[in-house]
Amino acid sequence: MAIPIHEVPLSSGPKAMPCIAMGTATFPWPTTFDETRDAILQAIKIGYRHFDAASVYSSEWPLGEAVAEALRLGFIASRDELFITSKLWVRDAHSHLVLPALQKSLRSLQLEYLDLYLIHFPISAKPEGPPLPILEDELMPLDISSVWAAMEECQTMGLTKSIGVSNFSIKKIEKLLSTATIPPVANQVEVNPLFQQKKLREFCKAKGIQLCAYSPLGARGTAWGQDWVMECEILQQIAKAKGKTLPQICLRWVYEQGDCVIVKSFNEKRLMENLDILDWELNEEERESISRIPQRRGNQSTFMVSENGPYKSIEEVWDDEI
Repeated sequence: MAIPIHEVPLSSGPKAMPCIAMGTATFPWPTTFDETRDAILQAIKIGYRHFDAASVYSSEWPLGEAVAEALRLGFIASRDELFITSKLWVRDAHSHLVLPALQKSLRSLQLEYLDLYLIHFPISAKPEGPPLPILEDELMPLDISSVWAAMEECQTMGLTKSIGVSNFSIKKIEKLLSTATIPPVANQVEVNPLFQQKKLREFCKAKGIQLCAYSPLGARGTAWGQDWVMECEILQQIAKAKGKTLPQICLRWVYEQGDCVIVKSFNEKRLMENLDILDWELNEEERESISRIPQRRGNQSTFMVSENGPYKSIEEVWDDEI
């Protein structure tokens, strides 16, 4: 039986967002088509309804196949039961390429519309070349006004029900809002107990922007991740005292902040464990202990790598204080 997941309303768009999403990014990219499709199909079967994809993940095609198979098997009665998010990659972050990029994603997904389309990063790159790597001399400033206007047109056309951003700081959201006709409904960023994003969350909440949390465990095992979260003694102690896993403590903490939490596993047991955060809560002492954990920045910028490593510092993308 599918596990029901709480939904949060968005500031615009017809559908609420399930507050637990299955992420489809893998490292190293990509996993096999069959592995990705089968994991997503299993997730739909056990109750996941929100799926986070992106053109750069190479996950749109297997996600589309999994949705088609779920419909055929009767796991869902309609595509409308799902909330599908995808993202505009930096090479397509130019006003004239936004619509073609979204149309390409829809073809890969075999869908008529997305529920949410995000600008993946607040930067652009030269359109020519493979998705990755992106060399330093290929980077360009994002013309946020014209790109966002193209995103708005995609929503007006009905190709996406809502639009939003990813990896945007307060300053960059303020710049976007200064010219936007349709404000973003969501900002997807790294959030975990060691990178709590308190200032950004307060700002987004005041603006009616839903925060969506990726890397809630610190993205351990990836080129851009760290071991800090999984090795945190405070989190280990709380997990032991509650009889939960450390990942469950992290996911529950993010959930209690009001964020949509993006979980990532292709393992059936862990897929189930990631949903087992809904019928219990942290106590006040545990919340206070987590709030006092020293904060350490993540490292989103390593998505943009040159042959010699990260192109510059995180401040190129993330220009606000924690």
